[in-house]
Amino acid sequence: MAVGVFDSGLGGLTVHQAIAARLPDVPLVYLGDNAHAPYGVRTADDIYDLTCAGVERLWQEGCDLVILACNTASAAALRRMQETWLPQDKRVLGVFVPMIEALTERRWGDNSPPREVKVKHVALFATPATVASRAFQRELAFRAVGVDVEAQPCAGVVDAIEQGDEILAEALVTSHVEALRRRMPSPEAAILGCTHYPFVQDVFSRALGADVEVYSQAGLVADSLADYLERRPEFIGAGRVSKYLTTGDPRRVSGKATQFLRSPITFESA
Repeated sequence: MAVGVFDSGLGGLTVHQAIAARLPDVPLVYLGDNAHAPYGVRTADDIYDLTCAGVERLWQEGCDLVILACNTASAAALRRMQETWLPQDKRVLGVFVPMIEALTERRWGDNSPPREVKVKHVALFATPATVASRAFQRELAFRAVGVDVEAQPCAGVVDAIEQGDEILAEALVTSHVEALRRRMPSPEAAILGCTHYPFVQDVFSRALGADVEVYSQAGLVADSLADYLERRPEFIGAGRVSKYLTTGDPRRVSGKATQFLRSPITFESA
């Protein structure tokens, strides 16, 4: 009954933690493609190929449903995977839609026409590849009208987080927020469009100010997954063992993950 959680590195652990808290009886297999991180500076074809390989590895662990806990993979690869590659007995879900549904105050599966929403000016902070894909704007347009989205590609932030350089990460976040504010002086809401960014969410909040509501993904994705599995229990896979896998150096990745989450985590080689 395992569910897979895939990310380019360690950011997806924020989603993994939220799912584990929401669904404690469901075994979770986490795969971090640390050997190829970060994805945010790669081409769309490269991201697609790496994501497909990671999802197939999770299928081998008995995970018929895989969460792409990576905004870059969700933006650059998910639609293509679902339309041209995914077998009928498997499911791959992304992390954009639950956040957009929260922002637009729509329930899961509400396919009514797009409508006016309260929030009109939205700042999106994401990797360069996610911004270039315009996937967030495309999904938002399905659900809301009249919303102005200003996207800021946050080059370097994921690298700094993965390297454990908190000072550099804070400096980069502050710089990116300032750059966005020059184009959108008064955002009403901010989307952290990368699962690494909860590690520096306080920095984003301070730089944006108390009047800007900051949306992060982990809890929203966990709630959406719980709803999905309640309606489609056939996609709970055959796996029975929770584990952490990495394409990188397991010892190094375990140390980084333990540092990030402040609790011991042991990765195995994928």
